[in-house]
Amino acid sequence: MGCSSCGTGGKVAGCKSNGGCSSGGCNRMNVHDWLANLPFSDPDSACAVIEVSFNNGSRKDFYRNSTTHFFDKGDCVSVEGVSGFDVGTVTLSGEIVRLQMKKKGVEENNPDLKRVLRRANEKDIELLTQNKKREREALVRARAIARQLKLEMKMTEVEIQADGRKATFFYIADDRVDFRELIKLYASEFRVKVEMKQIGARQEAAKVGGIGSCGRELCCSTWLSDFKSVNTTAARYQNLSINQTKLSGQCGRLKCCLNYELDTYLDALQGFPDNADTLQVAKGTALLIKKDIFKNLMWYTLPDSNKQYPLTIERVRKIKQLNYQNIIPDGLEPVEISTGKVKEEEHAFVDLVGQISLKSLDKADKKKRHAQHHHKQQQQKRPPQQPQKGGNNKK
Repeated sequence: MGCSSCGTGGKVAGCKSNGGCSSGGCNRMNVHDWLANLPFSDPDSACAVIEVSFNNGSRKDFYRNSTTHFFDKGDCVSVEGVSGFDVGTVTLSGEIVRLQMKKKGVEENNPDLKRVLRRANEKDIELLTQNKKREREALVRARAIARQLKLEMKMTEVEIQADGRKATFFYIADDRVDFRELIKLYASEFRVKVEMKQIGARQEAAKVGGIGSCGRELCCSTWLSDFKSVNTTAARYQNLSINQTKLSGQCGRLKCCLNYELDTYLDALQGFPDNADTLQVAKGTALLIKKDIFKNLMWYTLPDSNKQYPLTIERVRKIKQLNYQNIIPDGLEPVEISTGKVKEEEHAFVDLVGQISLKSLDKADKKKRHAQHHHKQQQQKRPPQQPQKGGNNKK
C-alpha cells in the first residue's frame, strides 16, 4: 500500500520496506532508537507503551499496547480516540519509550493512557485518507466563518480524526477570544466534535514548515520540540548587528539558533577583563567597540577618529592597572593584523612519464599557431615566379 500515511504522496525515495518507512525518515520530529539492537536480560519487564505520531509527526502521544502484537517503527496502528478511533504511525517502541516518558513527565502506570486497538487495516487507512482530504476545505470554511463573526484570530490548521468524528482547530490570537458561538457554528457546519487549541507563532511555523536562511529545513519542524525564549541579549553577546529582518525567522520571532552557540560565547567571554569599556590614554578616552573571542582581541576607538585599534587581553589589563594607579600611558599599542590575501602559488608538477603541465601545452599550441601565421605572411610577401622560356634543355 506504500507510505500513504505521510504527506510525500507515495513511497519515499530509497525506501525498501514496501509498505512502511521503518527508518522514520519521512516523519517529522524523528527520534533515533539507539536501544533497538541491544539485548535485555528480562523480556517480561519490557515497556508495554509505544509512541504514536499523527499528522506526519506534528503531534505525538503515548499509548498502551494491550494487544499481543509487537509493533515496530513505521507500523500503522489504530488507537483509541475521542468517541472513536484514530490512525497513527509508530515512532518508538521498546525501552527507549521509557526514557521519552520520563523526559516528558508521563508515568508508565498512568491509567489515563489510551490503548492500542489493532494494527491498521486497509479500511482504516482508506477512511483516514478520505477525512484528510476534507481538512483543506474545512480550513477555508473555518476561516470564512471566523471572519463573519469578526473574531481577532487566525485559523492555521484543521486536523480531523481518522474516523471523522472529531476535528481540532488550531488558531493564533493575541488576546483572549470568546469562541462559544464559533464552536456551535463549527459543530453544525462540519458535523463533528469540535476542539479549539491556541498555539503560538513558533508552533505555526513548525506545522507549516519551510527552509531557513541556512538552507536546511526549519529546526522547529524537524527536531526541535521545546521552544526556549530568545532575546536580543544573545545577539549582543555574539557581536551580531541588531537587525530585526536578519535575526527573525519565518515565524516573525527571533531565530531559535541564536541560543545554540550562546553558551560557548559566554564561556569564552569569562577570560576577558571586566569593567574595560573605557581606557584612559594620552590621546583621550578609548571606547570598547567589540570583543573577538576567536582571536582574543578587544577593539577600541579613540575620540575624533573612526579607526579601530585591536588590543590583546594582556595589554588591556595592563592599561587598566596603570589607570588604577592614576598613570596614563602614551598609546594603546595595538597589534598588527594582516588583511592582505596571500597569493596562491601554482604547484609545479613532478617530471614523470605521462604527466604534463597544462601551461606547457598552451605554450606549444601558441608557438605552433605563431609559426603557421608567420609562414602565411612570408608566402603573401613573396613575388610570383615567372615561367621559364625555351622549354626543357637536354644535355
